Amino acid sequence: MVERPNLYGLGLEACANRLVAYNPLWPRAFAEEAARITSAVGSLALAIEHYGSTAVPGLRAKPIIDLLIGVADIDDGLKMIEPMRSLGYDYAGSQGIAEHHIFGRPLVRAYLAHVVVHEGDQWRRCLRFRDRLRGDPDLRAAYQELKERLAREATSRAAYTAAKSEFVVVNSA
Repeated sequence: MVERPNLYGLGLEACANRLVAYNPLWPRAFAEEAARITSAVGSLALAIEHYGSTAVPGLRAKPIIDLLIGVADIDDGLKMIEPMRSLGYDYAGSQGIAEHHIFGRPLVRAYLAHVVVHEGDQWRRCLRFRDRLRGDPDLRAAYQELKERLAREATSRAAYTAAKSEFVVVNSA
């Protein structure tokens, strides 16, 4: 399958912080990538969900599709290293996020996959935050305002993510 990140308006250079308008084609980009991952990892993935800002209609976002991959046991994430590598993903460890295995595409990033225990605390927390943003226009507006400010002020993508983490934690509880 030929990747079409430009069709979907995806891709963010390393270290860049840039928000773009919501693209109604992002759910399709997610579905295509989820199918590729499912084909590569097979039954290790019990479920794959689109989460993060690109999963929230109307919310400005970094143009990177976040995929939440649910597995039976967190160590199953390690079994996905080679299949994910075959799709062009690098394994990045946990990046300091407890109970996560993270896979990203190098250089211009269009997709970022987080492997967590299916129906575990991390799974529920991530999806709860997504669903709250989808259903609460005031929360969505507050989050977008924070993201816009951080995109202008943060010195790195890691600093941007760290600075918004408290908002995410509070609103996913």
